[in-house]
This record gives sequence, structure tokens and C-alpha cells, in this order.
Amino acid sequence: MPRFDANLTWLFQEKSFFERFAAAANAGFTGIEILFPYDHPASEIRAALQANGQELVLLNAPPGDFAAGERGLAAVPGREKDFREMFGQALDYAETLACQRIHVMSGITRDVNPTEADRTFLANLEYALQKVEHSGVTVLLEPINLRDFPGYYLTTVEQADRVLQELRHPSLKIQLDWYHTQIMGGDLARRTEKFFSEIGHFQLAGVPDRAEPDSGEVYFPYLFHLVDSLHYDGWIGCEYRPKGRTEDGLGWIAKTSHAGST
Repeated sequence: MPRFDANLTWLFQEKSFFERFAAAANAGFTGIEILFPYDHPASEIRAALQANGQELVLLNAPPGDFAAGERGLAAVPGREKDFREMFGQALDYAETLACQRIHVMSGITRDVNPTEADRTFLANLEYALQKVEHSGVTVLLEPINLRDFPGYYLTTVEQADRVLQELRHPSLKIQLDWYHTQIMGGDLARRTEKFFSEIGHFQLAGVPDRAEPDSGEVYFPYLFHLVDSLHYDGWIGCEYRPKGRTEDGLGWIAKTSHAGST
């Protein structure tokens, strides 16, 4: 059975931010994800992790002005300076929090010349990869569906694969969220197998409502058994929107574990 980590930006929202660590620990989560931890001092987050015997599995680099509609800047021409500053902030947090995975969001590029977006994305990733050289940090690229993020640059695992083939750097991997991947083409098992060697992290949510993964159109026990058979030793991030109290919906873990073993 894979290891599941709790995304504290999405789960336990009925509690204050720092209360979520203990709530996750009480629910059995030793791994934690946080989308954008930058509203809180890294030292305080580190203390919360240590107090609860947890590790930070993943954080996102700052996305720009999220309230204004920005969803990352890596593929946005003219924002290279901002991208570098924000990636530096992510690296500082990752170092303090002993986090080895940073997701870099590509951004909204529907009004950008595609060739310029491609050029900018590759150049910014080359910069980021230089900054993590010999640090043990992996830069992750997550394809995100166009229904949730209209105009997003990176939308399919195939597109992410082409970027990896272009740059060929061992510290660059794909963050495969089965929720987004199902919406953008489906065929989850075969695509998981095909790109498995390039995947550095998985995430999940039920489809189509992004709720707990024990309902909807995807049969997750099959995927859990698949990644076990592929000898995946990483984490699967629980990045879903609970239907009610987070604790009340966590029965899916035991349920899918039993289903996956039959």
C-alpha cells in the first residue's frame, strides 16, 4: 500500500493552520504537503512538523498574485525576474523545512505567443535546475486541467514528458495528479506505467468533484496496486476537497487498502 501524505492547504480546513499538523498526525499522516507556506515563518512550520513527527514532502514555489489570477510565472514572458525571486524564496523554505520537492507552476499563457511561452518555460527551468544542483531538491512539473485553470500552460503528462526530454536533468520530474490527468485524457493506468520513470510524486482526488477518492469515476485501489507493483517508494498526496469534516471522510484509506489487496 502506498504512503499517503496530507495536503494541509486542502485538508483539515475546519481548523487553524497550525492546528492542522496535530490533526493530521492524529489521523496517521506522517507526511505533509503545503501549497504556499509563505504566510507563516518557516521556523514555526518546522517546529510544528517536529512536534508531530512529520516531514514536509512538498511545497509549491510562489505563484505570483494568486488573487489576481496568476497561477505561476515559469512560462510567462517578461516575468523572469519575478520568477527567480520567488523560486529563491521557495528554496529558502525548502532548506529550512528539509523539503526535497518543489512544484513550479507554469502559469496562464492563453494570451501569450506559444513559442515565447515555450522559450520562457525552458529558460526558467534551466535556471531553477542550476539553483538546486547538488542540493537533493527535485523540481516538479504538474500538468493541470483546463477546466479548473483555463489557459494554463502545462496541461498533459505528454507535454511534461517533452519538457523532460528537452532538458534531460535528473532533478526534474513530473508531479502526476490523477485527478487532473483523468480530466485531461484519462487512460490513467497505461499513462502511469508509460511515464513512471519520470514521475517524482503522485497526487489524488475523486473525479469529477475533487472530493474523497472513494467515489466518482476512478477506481483508485487499482492504481494503488499498480504503483505498488511498479515499486513506487514515494508519497501520494491527498489534495482533495472533503465533503465534510476531514476526519469523517478518511475511511477511504482503509477501504481502498482492503480493495486493493483482493
